[in-house]
Order: sequence, then C-alpha cells, then structure tokens
Amino acid sequence: MSATAAIGVAELEALIVSAFLASDTGEANARSVARALLAAEIDGQKGHGLSRVPSYTAQARAGKVDGRAVPTAKQTRPAALMFDVAHGFSIPAVDLAVQQLPPLARASGIAAVGFVRSHHFGVVGRHVERLAEGGLVALAFANTPKAIAPWGGKGPVFGTNPLAFAAPSRDAPPIVVDLALSQVARGKILTAAQKGEPVPADWAVDQHGKPTTDAKAALKGALQPIGGAKGAALALMVEVLAVALTGANFGFEASSFFDAEGPPPGVGQLILAIDPGAFAGRELFLDRIAALAGAIEKGAGTRLPGSRRLALRAKAQAEGVAVDAKLLAEVRALAKG
Repeated sequence: MSATAAIGVAELEALIVSAFLASDTGEANARSVARALLAAEIDGQKGHGLSRVPSYTAQARAGKVDGRAVPTAKQTRPAALMFDVAHGFSIPAVDLAVQQLPPLARASGIAAVGFVRSHHFGVVGRHVERLAEGGLVALAFANTPKAIAPWGGKGPVFGTNPLAFAAPSRDAPPIVVDLALSQVARGKILTAAQKGEPVPADWAVDQHGKPTTDAKAALKGALQPIGGAKGAALALMVEVLAVALTGANFGFEASSFFDAEGPPPGVGQLILAIDPGAFAGRELFLDRIAALAGAIEKGAGTRLPGSRRLALRAKAQAEGVAVDAKLLAEVRALAKG
C-alpha cells in the first residue's frame, strides 16, 4: 500500500495553484482549476483530484491545453448559452456558467449551456450541486475520449460519458447523483494488468469484442457499459447531448485526457438548469423532496446518494487531506518549476 501524507486544505490548494502557474497557466485559470481538483480530492474522488495535476500541467506545457485561454459565451436564445472553451481547461468556463445560468433559468423556467472545444469536465456532480445550492434542479452531461464499445461491438466508440443530477432540499444539502457509464474505471484494469491479476468478466471486452478476464487483453479492447445494452444506449445519448448539440468532438475523435500527446481533445458538455418555481412551485417541490428523502432514509433505512461527500468535507476541514505521499512530492516538484 502506498504511503500517505496529511496536508492542510489551504496549503494543498496553494500548492496546486503554484504547480499550474509554473506550467504556463494564467493565474485566474490556475485558481479555478485548483479549487475543482481540491474539491474532488476532499470528496474522495481521487481520480479527479490531485492525481490530475501531473497530466494537466504536462498538457499545459505542451500546448495540448491552453492554460491562458479565456472562455467566451454567446447567448443564442433567451435561455440558451454556448461557451467556447477555446481548448483551455473546462473549469473556468463552468465557473462562469454557474453564475450566468440561474437568472436565465428563473426567467424562462429552464435554461441550458453548451461547451465546445472543451477539456476534462472533472467531477460533474459538483457542477450541478453548485446550481442546486442556489435552488435549481440541474443535470449535466459530458463526453470523454473513446472507451466503451457499442453493445455487441468490438472497438470503443463512446466515452465513459459521465452524467450528473442534483436537486435542492429544504434545510439540507442538495441530493446529488453522479455516475460514469462504464462498468469500472480504466485505471482499475491498468492496476490489475501491472500486478498480473485477472479482472471480472463483466468489466471489459478484448479487441475481438469478447468478454475477458485478462487485464492486458482488456486494455486492448473496450470497457463494458453499466447495465449492458441499456448503459451503451445511455452513452450514445450523452454523445448526442454533449457533442451533436454543441459541435464538439465525439469520443472516437477526441485525444486522451491522460497524456500530452496529440491535438486538444475538443470534447463537449451540456448543463441544464430547471427552476422548480416554474412548475408546481418551489415550496411544493421542496415538500415533495422532503417526503422522498424521508421514505429513503427513515422508511427504507438507508442514505441518500452523495451523502458520503459531506462527511469527507467536514473531516478534511478538521484534519487536513490524506494524499498519496509520492504524488504529493511530484506536485511539490512541479510547483517549484
């Protein structure tokens, strides 16, 4: 097991900012991305947290992502926005969208923002959670570089294509649902291959489209979608919403998020914001949410989706963040240029 090191929240954020500033990234962008990566690390989403700093900064230095890009927005309809991320990091554009969507949603009932020439979307659930904290119901869809084969197919076409949903609650944090559409993260298969261990047969198919327990064969094939054919259909749906609507690159056209090789990935995303007040009314909506939460927590005796993140946030503020010691040393070295 890898050694871990504890570091304070503020110190870790400052360290991440420094790593980006030393990697040809503008200060506003560095701070925006650092906040998102820190939030992911705190929430236990480590695959979207500190571990992304080496690859993100390498891409900025290589020009695969423009660390100094300034996203621009165009209002195409009364309740529709299009953001050109300009091959920069997606998070600065998301920060702007989270500010601009709420007044449009409240004026029209429903509002949407699309992102084109974009990059890795990070923890998608956090984007919709921020909108729900302002009283809106929100959904988000993001495509990623190819990883999943169409159901019954051989090679990957769709990305893992995360989608997320959040709804406000009365006197309680928002309900958040955040999931990717692959059966498992590709990183788990890579780890098994490095250790020479088999993987479950429902994780991936080989290059011939056959289910495999051989981790190395799985890496040459494609990930299996969650829920079989239904998951593959959802992955297709996300490609349509995040790409066909925005004019971005499909998963099979996008370059990797994990290395500094090739052109910018140029993926797309879509966020929808809904004002409950435009339908049955805000108060009735919150009453209905309370009834549903009660049925889950008290009636069924289980927790709401996303509850774990709240405990992790409180722990991080009190005790600092436990991170991989080797990774922390690497980020410190990046921060020193």
